[in-house]
Amino acid sequence: MKTFNQSINRRALFGTLAAVGLSLTVFSTPVGAADIDKIHFLIPGGAGGGWDGTARGTGEALTKAGIVGSASYENMSGGGGGKAIGYLIENAASNHGTLMVNSTPIVIRSLVKRFPHNFRDLTMIAGTIGDYAAIITGKNSPYKSFKDLVAAYKKNPRKVSVGGGSVPGGMDHLVAAMAFQAAGADPTKVKYIPYDAGGKLNAAILSGEVSAGSTGFSEAVALAKAGEMRILAVTSDKRIPAFKDAPTLKEQGYDATFVNWRGFFAAPGLPKSKANSYRKAIAKMYDTPEWEAVRARNGWVNIHNPGDKFTSFLENQETVIKNWMTKLGFLK
Repeated sequence: MKTFNQSINRRALFGTLAAVGLSLTVFSTPVGAADIDKIHFLIPGGAGGGWDGTARGTGEALTKAGIVGSASYENMSGGGGGKAIGYLIENAASNHGTLMVNSTPIVIRSLVKRFPHNFRDLTMIAGTIGDYAAIITGKNSPYKSFKDLVAAYKKNPRKVSVGGGSVPGGMDHLVAAMAFQAAGADPTKVKYIPYDAGGKLNAAILSGEVSAGSTGFSEAVALAKAGEMRILAVTSDKRIPAFKDAPTLKEQGYDATFVNWRGFFAAPGLPKSKANSYRKAIAKMYDTPEWEAVRARNGWVNIHNPGDKFTSFLENQETVIKNWMTKLGFLK
């Protein structure tokens, strides 16, 4: 039975975490022959974003499938993901049980050269999924399609703004710029407003603080199914079964497609045996119905690149993203 003092201590713990900008939750599965006892997922942004959903969805599948005994989650916002990266590197010895989720922004960090760390400073575990991007707006917005948003922008660019859960020049900004460039607009002139991950962005969209939002398709689907948002466009080649009401940019006449990979990193200096145990657990997860339920629910694409393949994939992404950012005017 929980005592009064235990309740107070628990409240104090979570109050302290909230005060320093962290949130911590734990999910466990009944004790069994799990391959790994526990994993702590470090999420470089706030609740409700793509990193958050990917970490929690992966943990859900691993624990429900009995591959991992328990999973805990920690949101550590700041610096477009830089705070969490720095924390993992600076506290490497005490974080062998931690996996950090990240995605295309960690490649962008290595290109803009404004940050002290990039993916080469970490242990590559595996790339796991691809998530298409989406342009969304509030359920009561006057914009019924991306064409409507573009028409409003061309009429008065200063009255149209797009919010995102990443820093200026980050992933959400680039996707919005790509979409508007495909519509014939100057991508560097699109008014972009950054927010701390999905939760604050959604509030800004619903309040009318911004005209629309650039986000991951999985977050957009959850919001659309809840009746809170309208998906104006998705960056896939064709409509996605997870939410077939979402039109693509291509079917609206804009030749633009994009899929954002996500994957997991560990602390530098992680023993090879530990790194391989994580890779094996993730590989095993793909063959489970628990993972397929999570993947289908979010509209993700399986993109599995473990270990050295992940490193090669990221190095190739540097070239691809560099060319894209140069074309959009974000790199000289």
